[in-house]
Amino acid sequence: MRLPMIVRFRQVFRKVRRQIAAVLAAATFAGCLTGCASINEKLASGMGEYIPQWAGGLPSDAPPRPGTAKYDEFMRERERKRQQPAAERDAPDQTATVSGTQPAPAR
Repeated sequence: MRLPMIVRFRQVFRKVRRQIAAVLAAATFAGCLTGCASINEKLASGMGEYIPQWAGGLPSDAPPRPGTAKYDEFMRERERKRQQPAAERDAPDQTATVSGTQPAPAR
């Protein structure tokens, strides 16, 4: 027994419709995935500044990013400290000691 032409057409159309839907879903997913990758590449360079240190962000003593006004000021201060004698440069650092520790006795 042969099925009428319209019934066969409906059966074939259902299969094709499912295949087209699967291909469109896969293409949409792939497009979204590549879009996220290109966005993350651009955002990742600056997002570390806004994430807390405990969550993997930049530490509080990290130098500023190149190309900013703070970076130029940081580099000028760094160059100024570099040109100072070592005794003057290290003097402020000796005042900050860890609590509960004492310097070693001199011999």
